[in-house]
Amino acid sequence: MDNSQQILDAVREHYRKAAVQGGSGCGCGPAAVGGDSCCSPSMDVASAAMGYLSSDLKDIPAGANLGLGCGVPLEVAALRPGETVLDLGSGAGIDCFLAAKRVGTTGRVIGVDMTHEMLAKARQNAAEGGFANVEFRLGQIEALPLGDATVDVVISNCVVNLSPDKAAVFREVARVLKPGGRVAISDVVLTAELPPHVKGNLALYSACASGAASIAELTAWMQAAGLREIAITPKDASRELIKTWAPGASLERYIVSANITARK
Repeated sequence: MDNSQQILDAVREHYRKAAVQGGSGCGCGPAAVGGDSCCSPSMDVASAAMGYLSSDLKDIPAGANLGLGCGVPLEVAALRPGETVLDLGSGAGIDCFLAAKRVGTTGRVIGVDMTHEMLAKARQNAAEGGFANVEFRLGQIEALPLGDATVDVVISNCVVNLSPDKAAVFREVARVLKPGGRVAISDVVLTAELPPHVKGNLALYSACASGAASIAELTAWMQAAGLREIAITPKDASRELIKTWAPGASLERYIVSANITARK
C-alpha cells in the first residue's frame, strides 16, 4: 500500500466518524467509529487496559476520552511545571488535558490534528474544562504548524503508525524540539510480518494495524532525524487490548504497543 493520499483520506474519515459518534471504547479498532468488528468494551475498560488511571480521568472533560489509543505516553514523559508540550494527533484532547495538569499554569500544551471534527470537539472540551493553557491547531504531523525549537516534549498516542511518511514525522519532531527536548510516544510496533490481507486493508490501516513499523525501522528513522538516546520498549500485556480491535484478524500476533522515548 503506497498511495499516501488514499491512506490520509481513509484515516481522516475514520477519526471524523469517531469524533462525531463519540468513539466506542475499542481502542484503535474499527468499531471505534461505529462498525461491528470490535467487541466494544466500555470506555473505562479500554482506558484501564491502556494504562490510564481513573483518578486522572475524573479530572478532565468527559468528552475527551473516546476510548482510542494504545497506551499512555505520559507515563514515560516525566513532564515538569512550565514545559511546553506538543501532542501529535491530539484527537479529543485526553492526553493534552492530562499533560496540562502536569505542566501547570506556567506551562503550555499544543495539540495538532488533521481532522476538523476532532479539533472542534477538543476545543469545546478545553472551553468546558477551563483549560486556558491548552490550544489545538489544524495540521498534519508530517508538516507541523510550529516553529523550530519551540517545544520541550513531544507526546503521541497511537498516531505515528497512521502516517504514510514516518521518516518525515520524526524529522518534524526533531525540528520543533528544543535542544535536549524529549520524545514520549505510545504506539504499535511490528513483532512479525503482517499477512497480505492485513497489509492491504485500509480499514485496518486506520485501526492502527497495517501501518505499524518494526523497531529497527523506527530506530533508523529517529536516528536519521537527529534523535538520540532512543528506547523502544514493547508491552506484551497490550496484546489483550489489541485482540479486541478486529476479532478474527489475530492482530495481536503481529503488533504490540510500545513506549518510544528519545532526546534531541
